[in-house]
Amino acid sequence: MIQEYQIRVLPEQAANEQNIKLFISKDKGIDARTIQAIRVLKRSIDARQRTIFVNLKVRVYINELPQDEEFVRTTYQNVEGKPQVIVVGAGPGGLFAALRLIEHGLRPIVVERGKNVRDRKVDIAKISREHKVDPESNYSFGEGGAGAYSDGKLYTRSKKRGNVDKILNVFCQHGASTAILVDAHPHIGTDKLPRVIENMRNTIIECGGEVHFETRMDALIIEKEKVVGIETNTGKTFHGPVILATGHSARDVYRWLHSNGVQLEAKGIAVGVRLEHPSHLIDQIQYHNKNGRGKYLPAAEYSFVTQVDGRGVYSFCMCPGGFVVPAASGPNQLVVNGMSPSNRGGKWSNSGMVVELRPEDLEEKSLKDIVNAFHTPPTPSQEGSPYGAFPLSRGDEGVCKTHPLSMMYLQEALEATCWQQGNMRQTAPSQRMVDFTRKKLSYDLPASSYSPGLVSSPLHFWMPNFIGDRLSKGFQQFGRSSHGFLTNEACMIGMETRTSAPVRIVRDNDTLQHVTISGLFPCGEGAGYAGGIVSAGIDGERCADAVAQYFGI
Repeated sequence: MIQEYQIRVLPEQAANEQNIKLFISKDKGIDARTIQAIRVLKRSIDARQRTIFVNLKVRVYINELPQDEEFVRTTYQNVEGKPQVIVVGAGPGGLFAALRLIEHGLRPIVVERGKNVRDRKVDIAKISREHKVDPESNYSFGEGGAGAYSDGKLYTRSKKRGNVDKILNVFCQHGASTAILVDAHPHIGTDKLPRVIENMRNTIIECGGEVHFETRMDALIIEKEKVVGIETNTGKTFHGPVILATGHSARDVYRWLHSNGVQLEAKGIAVGVRLEHPSHLIDQIQYHNKNGRGKYLPAAEYSFVTQVDGRGVYSFCMCPGGFVVPAASGPNQLVVNGMSPSNRGGKWSNSGMVVELRPEDLEEKSLKDIVNAFHTPPTPSQEGSPYGAFPLSRGDEGVCKTHPLSMMYLQEALEATCWQQGNMRQTAPSQRMVDFTRKKLSYDLPASSYSPGLVSSPLHFWMPNFIGDRLSKGFQQFGRSSHGFLTNEACMIGMETRTSAPVRIVRDNDTLQHVTISGLFPCGEGAGYAGGIVSAGIDGERCADAVAQYFGI
């Protein structure tokens, strides 16, 4: 007999199957000797009160053993010789699109500008060690996309629950822990996700698909308003309809699309900083205990959101027990992001703290205004540097908010400012949290996980007021609602600008093809239709389904 129960237990009771078994036996009046196995289906922590509880949904096997796997497997067929589809980008959108194409009997040809997920690690290490950013191999470009070395969190607010479960089950099939099917906020971990991604790639190849690394799409091949293939930097051309899943940092793709008449529109983004606290402090605050999380609880998470002057201010991509990383994808940029290993055992916890921005916020500003107003001009000693020419040499100086790349240009200007404030290296400008709210320079900085190093900088002075003032008010509100959160033990690290794509590649809601060009399927976060690993995977599958319909399958 199989029974399912919702139970509420103390953390030490939830720590192992034997303790859960004893609790169920006593609570439900079941002879413990008849309980052959217990499977946890869902797990969440309730830390709203001083006594912490763990909510569990469990499946209890009485006088029988489980006969099924803990996850649902997908069957992938051989697609050699089948019609081919070009998938541009090997992030979650592209990988899940490719796997779904195989399910439909279509042959994916995946092209990825960066290196495979293992070789990327060498180039990523150089960013911290040598302050060198390879524009084709970094935290944004390469197999696995921005998510591969940016934490591997799988939480999504998507209400398409069946699709979410499919994505998580595919991850498990390729080596992820089945804990991601259970936890309220599932997380694979930066240390374990690369192997899962490799296994997904191997499935694609074993089924007859292709994966080409260090192969950048330089142009779409468009004939009579129909995409029939792509040209690449290697000189190779690939023919077929195109799923365009380039990720949110492929700015050269946005520029090419715009200059070649492919319809785009500016999209709202969120911009701010990485805020880093000692992890023990966050544990103390969230678990209401001066001793922190203790033996049985994980590193504490938090989520804050408020409205300030008509715009959202909120925490984003919270990384308990994690570290802050340099996430630039080109020269003269400074961008930060956060990640956590699977055990979330680091000394610090961080999150993006960001302010919502909309295209209409640039209403009266030309693109030249953006550059002049939102970053500090180069000093005379910098005039000969590439920064001195940043960033408008495109004939766009007089174009206002209606320009589809306006929010991207704002991102670029902020990142260049940050790079300059970091001494034109990957050392990040930083300020203590309370000092920022008091508009006071921090004369020293706390220890940090950010390996390239920090430099004290008056973020309150050079950050645009419509961002900085809202952040300051938001911090003060969060400090009032969560005592101890607003503290000079916390450090702001600039800047977080890549929360989402600044551009939407406009597509038809029904066919998922571009609104004016057939055979082009904008996909995932880079196209403006997703906001994380799981939602990008869902959109990749949706685009693959649309391509199957395009072929009449």
